Amino acid sequence: MRDPFGTLLILFGIGFLGANLALLYEGAQDWRRRRQAVLVWRMAPPRLAFVPVLIAVGLAAVIVYKLVALQWPVWRLFGEAMMLTYYGYLYPLSQRVKRGFYEEGVRLDRGFLRWKDINGLTWRPGPPLALLVARGRRQWAGVLTVPPEQFGATRRLLRDRIAAREIRFSHPPLDLGGHDEREDV
Repeated sequence: MRDPFGTLLILFGIGFLGANLALLYEGAQDWRRRRQAVLVWRMAPPRLAFVPVLIAVGLAAVIVYKLVALQWPVWRLFGEAMMLTYYGYLYPLSQRVKRGFYEEGVRLDRGFLRWKDINGLTWRPGPPLALLVARGRRQWAGVLTVPPEQFGATRRLLRDRIAAREIRFSHPPLDLGGHDEREDV
């Protein structure tokens, strides 16, 4: 361990390589799914959308400095290169994926959920309006931020999917025989 900082950068590189591969896989899935869009929209950019760009510019400057001024070999820049790939390309690209409803399921703000895996829905009021989607027995919940102009179409689509029995609620609130699952939307 002559260079603990270099070892740390290699470990960061391995971690960011894993994150890059995960984003590439998710991007490939979204690319495959794009023709099946039913009701989709782009998310508004986050308030601090410029931060990854600043990080990428800083990392690019560090890489150029180490290559030109310090004349480091390319293999020693693995950590910085993986971070630059993440912040400069893959993360901003992942923010451009359209969220919403597809034939197979729902593209949430983070991840995708198939219709058959959904067993609970509820709305979180207030800006921004959000649909909370529950999955499985592990009580996992995902969030889909819905633009106000898409609220009515979203409710209609969810009612249709419930009526077609594509979404089934595992534990209705209090079932006395007259409960209509479409009203849970």
